[in-house]
Amino acid sequence: MTHTPRLPFLAGLPLAVAAGLFMPVQGRINGALGAALQDGIAAAVVSFTTGLVVMIAISIVLPKGRTGLARIVPAIRERRFPRYYVLAGCIGGFFVFAQSFTVGLLGVALFTVASVTGQTLSGLLVDRMGIGPAGKRSITGIRVLGSILTVAAVAWAVSPRFSGAGSGPGELLVPLLLPVLAGFLMSFQQAMNGTAAMHYGTPIAATLMNFIAGGVMLWAAWLVKIAVAGPGNALPAEWWYYLGGPIGCVFIGVGAVLVRSLGVLVTGLGMIAGQLLGSLGLDLVFPAPGTVVALPTVLGTLLTLAAIVLASLPWPKGALRRAAPGAGRPVG
Repeated sequence: MTHTPRLPFLAGLPLAVAAGLFMPVQGRINGALGAALQDGIAAAVVSFTTGLVVMIAISIVLPKGRTGLARIVPAIRERRFPRYYVLAGCIGGFFVFAQSFTVGLLGVALFTVASVTGQTLSGLLVDRMGIGPAGKRSITGIRVLGSILTVAAVAWAVSPRFSGAGSGPGELLVPLLLPVLAGFLMSFQQAMNGTAAMHYGTPIAATLMNFIAGGVMLWAAWLVKIAVAGPGNALPAEWWYYLGGPIGCVFIGVGAVLVRSLGVLVTGLGMIAGQLLGSLGLDLVFPAPGTVVALPTVLGTLLTLAAIVLASLPWPKGALRRAAPGAGRPVG
């Protein structure tokens, strides 16, 4: 087994934020492709297929990619990690499906809050269980507080985009559960990818396996869909519609590297911060029709960054308890 070197915290967290910057760009591209095709599943199929083509090319051209490719079958055959880890890409496919199915009902803002809530909760759980390559990480009061503040800050940041649709809470309950579950599973995907990458010796092989598993699942779903409802529109000619998959290669690969150094929770929180910063930048530079950048969006994004720093720094044990008013003083 070849171990990739661990990154120091001051290098790893900015890299997680930088990877997260790509997520809203991918979302904007895939959303536009879904609208052009009139088929969200077809857009996901195109995204995963183009990403798979890119990863196959990288795996063949780069020496490290070829080495990782040769280690995939032995690692799985010898059970160096649970074999179901190779299905981690299905979680990414499920996330894209949940996005295409529920965003029209919930709106982008509510989908974001629901998925971030699920991912933040599972980040704590996955670190505590030690599923990822970083091993077990305790659930401290500081980490819980930082996670709660992150969810609250994301909700504040996206609050100007909440839809005024008249759906009641009962009507939204089932659609809300889908992005919560999709977000909850994302932390497990990152942990599984990180573990697989450690045994393959490179994140290239883990990212390739992600696109294979997710692509197979989405192709199967799309074939069922066209058998029932028929195909959507023809593929558009504009080249930029096909960048969603290659962009996905970036943050899946980076995430597989970072979970060994930062843990699943901090990697996920860093990417969430990058996602908000990227969304804010897109809205300022390339605004979609009807986009308004309000003060809560800016302040919520800044609060998210502060919450992630709070949850990420290696605070001394019991720091939250000692910071409480009157902590450590004798009573009476």
